[in-house]
Amino acid sequence: MRSQLVVAQTEASDIGREQDKLESDIDQVRQRMTRDQDRLDSGAITSAKDLESLQHEVGSLHKRQRDLEDVELEVMERLEEAEKKATALGAEQSRLASSVEDTERRRVAAHVAIDKDVEFAQRQRVTVLPDIGEELLTYYEKLRGKLDGIAAVAIKQRRCDGCRLDLSATDVDRIRAAAEDEIIRCEECRRIQVRTAESGL
Repeated sequence: MRSQLVVAQTEASDIGREQDKLESDIDQVRQRMTRDQDRLDSGAITSAKDLESLQHEVGSLHKRQRDLEDVELEVMERLEEAEKKATALGAEQSRLASSVEDTERRRVAAHVAIDKDVEFAQRQRVTVLPDIGEELLTYYEKLRGKLDGIAAVAIKQRRCDGCRLDLSATDVDRIRAAAEDEIIRCEECRRIQVRTAESGL
């Protein structure tokens, strides 16, 4: 986007210089035409040949001026289009820059929130570790290594919080019949399922 904007701005600048050059050329033609016309009007030239030559030159200058002005109109149209394009690209670049800044702010905020969640989870872990047997803890850590760091999930409203699938009637009966300290694993995601007051069982 930035390179496109630079190209568009450069194009507009080049066309602007082209227009300035044309305006300078037109001004020179006008000045010369005015001088020649003043000489014709003064009556100082008496030679018929000189008068004819000067009149011819004035006519040529008139044509040159019209030709230059026609070219200038085309250049002005090109300049207008180039400036519109540069303006549109500039606005789009500003919009994208604003979007990037907003995304970065949200990313930072999300990292801060995640860090707080991790810190809270670590504090919670410290409080429950003494109540967990060594064998279960070893098994839990082994599962974490295999299951992307998440070995245990809650059952919420008869849905596994790991794979987000609803429990079948068979799963519900199996979990209800399990002892309170029995380890239950999801048939789909293979994570340990934790029963809570929100499990809906």
